[in-house]
Amino acid sequence: MTLSNDARFWDRSARRYAAAAVSDPRGYERTLRRTRELLEENDHVLELGCGTGSTALRLADGVASYLGTDFSPTMIAIAQEKLAAAPVAALSFLAATAEDPALRAGQYDAVLAFNYLHLVRDLSGTLRRIHALLADGGLFISKTGCLGDMNPLIRLALLPAMRAIGKAPYTGAFSASALERQVAAAGFEILATELHADGGSDRRPYMVARKR
Repeated sequence: MTLSNDARFWDRSARRYAAAAVSDPRGYERTLRRTRELLEENDHVLELGCGTGSTALRLADGVASYLGTDFSPTMIAIAQEKLAAAPVAALSFLAATAEDPALRAGQYDAVLAFNYLHLVRDLSGTLRRIHALLADGGLFISKTGCLGDMNPLIRLALLPAMRAIGKAPYTGAFSASALERQVAAAGFEILATELHADGGSDRRPYMVARKR
């Protein structure tokens, strides 16, 4: 699948995605609390891969400005519907990727990427772009599925087969340790790596890194 095919996949999935329940509510709330602790009221925040805006709507009232972006126009349309129903003055949404020229270098105090990095096709390039988007000393906060640490049958057989028939998007197969190395190589100091799951098999690391 190409990037445009990936976008169409998420466009088709958007309404179903918006209606789905959070799989680990306690873990999700833990992530929200931790992120709020890290953000300050004067911060300008960018969220990449914001989906239908649920997290943005929970966090945006605590900062100066919050831009939620996603490369799926349908996801963004649903996010804008939610925002119209429950306005938050600091919040806006934009259909865009990290590379969009509308996102200016050095503009953001924090960049958030939840359930996003494993979906990008050029991980090292995306991390360098995030580094460029941040102001000096800005924070990069992510929570990412690491397929390289999961059952190899999923990585080597199930996902490729599903992608081949258009039932799954591109998914990068890196481990948590490989992700940490990539983040550091992009110019970040890793401040914390945490697991927020409320038990079970969710091993998505929550990472806090500062632009060097």
